[in-house]
Amino acid sequence: MKKQFFPYRQQSQPWRYVLTCAIGSLLCTPHLAQADSSTEIAQLRSMVLQLQAQVKDLQKNQQRSHTPLNHQHGGQPQGRANRYGTVAQSSASSQERAPLRTSSPQSGELAGPVRINDQPVAPFSVDPAPVDVAQDQQNVKSINLSSSSPTALTQTEVDSLPPIFKIGSVSVKLGGFVDMSNIYRDKNLTAGPATPWGAFPYSGNPNAHASEYRPTAQLSRFSLLIEGKPAKGVTVEAYVESDFGGSGSNSNAVQTNSYVPRMRQAYLAADDRDLGLHFLAGQAWSLTTGYTSTLLRRHEQLPPVVDSNLIPGVTFTRVPQVRFIKDFHRKWWLGLSVETPQATLGFDDSTLDSGGNIPPAMGQTTGPHVIYNSTGTGMLDPEAHYSLDAAPDIVLKGAVDTSVGHYELYGLARWFRTIVVTGGSNGGVGGQAHSHVVFGGGVGGSMAVPLLGGKMQLVGDVLAGKGIGRYGPGQLPDMTLSSTGAPAPLHEIIGSLGLIGHPTDNLLLYAYGGVEAAHRSVYEGADGNYYGYGSPNAKLSGCSVMLGTCNAQTQSLASYTMGGWWHLLDGRYGSVMTGVQYTYVRKFAFRGVDDGGNVSRPTANGNTVFVTFRYYPFQN
Repeated sequence: MKKQFFPYRQQSQPWRYVLTCAIGSLLCTPHLAQADSSTEIAQLRSMVLQLQAQVKDLQKNQQRSHTPLNHQHGGQPQGRANRYGTVAQSSASSQERAPLRTSSPQSGELAGPVRINDQPVAPFSVDPAPVDVAQDQQNVKSINLSSSSPTALTQTEVDSLPPIFKIGSVSVKLGGFVDMSNIYRDKNLTAGPATPWGAFPYSGNPNAHASEYRPTAQLSRFSLLIEGKPAKGVTVEAYVESDFGGSGSNSNAVQTNSYVPRMRQAYLAADDRDLGLHFLAGQAWSLTTGYTSTLLRRHEQLPPVVDSNLIPGVTFTRVPQVRFIKDFHRKWWLGLSVETPQATLGFDDSTLDSGGNIPPAMGQTTGPHVIYNSTGTGMLDPEAHYSLDAAPDIVLKGAVDTSVGHYELYGLARWFRTIVVTGGSNGGVGGQAHSHVVFGGGVGGSMAVPLLGGKMQLVGDVLAGKGIGRYGPGQLPDMTLSSTGAPAPLHEIIGSLGLIGHPTDNLLLYAYGGVEAAHRSVYEGADGNYYGYGSPNAKLSGCSVMLGTCNAQTQSLASYTMGGWWHLLDGRYGSVMTGVQYTYVRKFAFRGVDDGGNVSRPTANGNTVFVTFRYYPFQN
């Protein structure tokens, strides 16, 4: 009889146990089993209702003592409680003796509803709402600010969110936030939320004497993550992330502010945890970007700043790529990435365009005709210029996760190409074309070190080499041109150091310092002047004269950034965050000469402030 009437353990389901025991006792009472009068049936119904009231009292007492009713021993939350008490049927003979009719019990559930003499007894209520709310709050995790690069701030933290829906065994998650940023700059750059750090004007430019205030919602961001698990330990996914940082012909600030969505990230990925293999194909953060841990996607070590162009000194790009990662016991990591290249050019002669003649070198009468980029066609921006790439950028990186931090070291290989036309006349007509390919690249590394038991983190990154300007937010040029028209990659260094603190669970503070610098690369022209990048006899007196001509070229950028985020409100309705970022930048030009032949080195500085409000609808 116990096996028939008591299918639940007392430890796991106490209220169900009590009800089942009670009803079982009633059924086993001989005089009730033979009841056939209406009075006895009414008494039976009354006793059942009294038992239900006792169960309600038991529930309330357990809730007050914070004992979860839906938990198995071991503390793991279970699904919603069945609202119906049930009784297992024992045999055909017992069915004949008892007027109580029940449905067949399911595995792990009680059958119901309870019926006496074909009359249903109103099911007792377990009031499941508080349990559902608790489960929802467990599934939807609160924003975590304890990392040196919280993904809720730097990306969308979609991984921690519950699926919106499922298609078979494939889950679909949504992430993102609505952002309203107020931008103030003490120099007018006429720029949106991606500050061109190297564009702060010298004092001779009228824009250096006007400030800029630019509110924007362009940084609002949304993401979609689709995940499937075709086999044990194997995961496949597709990830798309977008904001409104694109601009079109109708993107004006007069009436509509109609900025268009743009692709930030879009890739497919696969992981085999047993083999330690990881694959990615699509547009993502470059493997040169630092990581908080592992070398896996959405673990990038990005400064928790608002500016879409981050801060000077931080190495990053977002590019189409194909990446292979191998982990060794989830501690040692080795990655290889083949990424889309682009090259930027810096040259002293500001009138030079691709397809023109550069100034002739000493001993020559005519400079070569050089082509170094072309305008876009076939779904590329027709107003943008694309370099003549010979091969993809290749990144090989190793990393290790230890109890004292995450450390990385990598190598970067790049190739630069120009097409030079020699001979002929009238701009190279009738001459011969030659392709010049030159190798560049560098060596870099990064770290993320916990301090004070995780209350603070020290982070840093550095990249040094030839032709690496593209990888810094200051966007120094990658190369210049030699006297033959061949590419001349510039020696450069990019680096930053940051300190992130967490005074409380809902507060994050940060401070960063960064630098980007390039070396001079010139050749002597037939007129006695120097050409290339950073000419020592460039005329720079106009940089400090209002509306004067200024041909200064940037030698280095130094910056300091500080700010913080405050988790202002949270709950089942989402979260509200507010943040402040301040960045000071100082720009140093290469030395040149003024009108009197004296050495001159112009400098410029700029101050930028972001005050931001964000609403996260998918997170607590």
